[in-house]
Amino acid sequence: MDNAHALLSQYFGFQQFREGQEEVVQNILNGQSAAAIFPTGSGKSLCYQLPALALPHLTLVVSPLLALMDDQLQFLNKKGISAASIDSTQTNEQASAVIEGVTSGRIKILMISVERLNNERFRRFISTVPISMLVIDEAHCISEWGHNFRPDYLKLPAYQRQLQIPQVLLLTATATPKVIEDMGKKFGIAEQCVTLTGFYRPNLNLQTVGISSPDKLNYLCDWLEVRKEHSGIVYVTLQQTAEFVANALIKKGFSALAYHAGMDSDKRKSIQAQFMSGEVPIIVATIAFGMGIDKSDIRFVAHYDLPKSIENYAQEIGRAGRDGFSSDCLVLANRDNLNVLENFVYGDTPELSAIEHVIDEIKREAQTSSVWELMLNPLSSASNIRILSLKTLLVYLEMLRVIKPKYSYFAEYRFKLLCPVEQMLEKFDPDRQVFINAVLDSSQKAKLWYSANFEALEQKVPHSRDRAIKALDYLHQKQLIELQSKQLTQVYEIFSTNIDDSLASRLFNRFSIKEQSEITRINQLVDFFDSESCLSLQLAQYFADPRLSGPCGHCSVCSGQTAKLPVAAGLKPLSQFDFNGCCLEAIKKLGVHASPVLVTRFLCGLTTPMFTKLKMRQLNGFGQFEHYRFADILSWTQSHL
Repeated sequence: MDNAHALLSQYFGFQQFREGQEEVVQNILNGQSAAAIFPTGSGKSLCYQLPALALPHLTLVVSPLLALMDDQLQFLNKKGISAASIDSTQTNEQASAVIEGVTSGRIKILMISVERLNNERFRRFISTVPISMLVIDEAHCISEWGHNFRPDYLKLPAYQRQLQIPQVLLLTATATPKVIEDMGKKFGIAEQCVTLTGFYRPNLNLQTVGISSPDKLNYLCDWLEVRKEHSGIVYVTLQQTAEFVANALIKKGFSALAYHAGMDSDKRKSIQAQFMSGEVPIIVATIAFGMGIDKSDIRFVAHYDLPKSIENYAQEIGRAGRDGFSSDCLVLANRDNLNVLENFVYGDTPELSAIEHVIDEIKREAQTSSVWELMLNPLSSASNIRILSLKTLLVYLEMLRVIKPKYSYFAEYRFKLLCPVEQMLEKFDPDRQVFINAVLDSSQKAKLWYSANFEALEQKVPHSRDRAIKALDYLHQKQLIELQSKQLTQVYEIFSTNIDDSLASRLFNRFSIKEQSEITRINQLVDFFDSESCLSLQLAQYFADPRLSGPCGHCSVCSGQTAKLPVAAGLKPLSQFDFNGCCLEAIKKLGVHASPVLVTRFLCGLTTPMFTKLKMRQLNGFGQFEHYRFADILSWTQSHL
């Protein structure tokens, strides 16, 4: 470990590791795969950044958010560590420079989104590069039982095998014991190589106040008055709430800005920069803000609305007080928004008929072929299953060995020349010149852009598709052409013997179990804030932290201020509404598709691919009952249809 201590001092300016870091680094440098479960702001990133300097080849980091990557890249480059990312916002020249740096070995750390690995061109390129370690940030996303499950993460173990990456490092701040076990099993990580430093941070003062919605704004303003010179984040659920609260704070004399996913990326970057520099101390944000924010002096985090889950709460308050100084974390809690939180969950579960549609499509293909080709967007539209849920369904079908991914490709390659043909050809030997000419001649040319026609090329040069894509990629890297690829097509092998009459019901049941676990998560959240037990101790127990064995002594419960959440504001009884007046227009437009579940989703304001196609949001009644429980609206709808 002498070398590790030398690197720690040379590149990071530290003389000693923080808790847990040395153990993780030791495991990696000993050739083991490992997992680091550290609280937000406890130095997880160093666990891959330092070994990356010592390992012989590339460290490939999979991260869920561009903002997260940007912050880490800026940090690494300031430290003199050669790191880069590949993402869709880059210009031709920028992407080519990164590819050249990775190929030459000059770049030691490459950061990508998980979706990048679905890209045929990227996988073709990265498979030619020796990789020492795969790092998976926010690794809880791989678990169905995690709070932020992303189906693409389930493919990462297979990609690790395909790319022959010898070691994996999993990083997360928020994983329950069940999720930790699930993560470790999927990557074959030995139990002794899982480092869990515990969750409790004594400098965070947790406070929950039970309060009615109309009183929240005044309470927040009073609470912020003594903190107005300090940096802090106010979290809200909806974009319009972010704008409303930020404007109200500005009117009261606070320096605040709203931040949410509805803003363009340049505006979001500008707001983040103003917060990081201290120019604007208060940000009112949806959960889109904060991932990867490395600002050590955030003195408070306030939740104007209930967070989505205990895991989200833990992650969000973890952004406060990273410098170790006392910081305050407030939650303004009531039950008004619970139905909205629950309804988001119900919007993700596919109907049984939608799952049957996908299975029927597989059966149809299986009659004439052993492979199934699909594009996600058209299948999502045809089946009326949201993209994320459709990806989850495909993963479930893989796990049941109904389908097996073979490969994916882009159906369309477009390119335009960045120099005259003669100038481009003179850079190659005669044999390659002939092939490039064949690619150009077989392509369909518009005014500026060519569309590659691989079938036409096959007539001239058999079995040439792969070679043509490699050639186009090479020309793109050398900035001789600009290349665009579209319409990702996924190709699966079908095992028709595993398709039986109960398959759709079993899959629907699996989604229903997942749906129920999400609803349970919301109920756990309410119980957590409405409890008479120490908030810090509850959190420690939820995340299996053995270090806090008794009450913390400084949260609001320990201070004698138990929060009693007010009952939700009364809603007008459904019997007083005219059902036809609310949704007759929608039922007519949906036609044969007007199932009770779909009509309920319309009334609760939950979008589906079919609603987008039919422009249902514009109809009278859309979202009229967003504050009502989905189950109650469903019963009401069933009694009228």
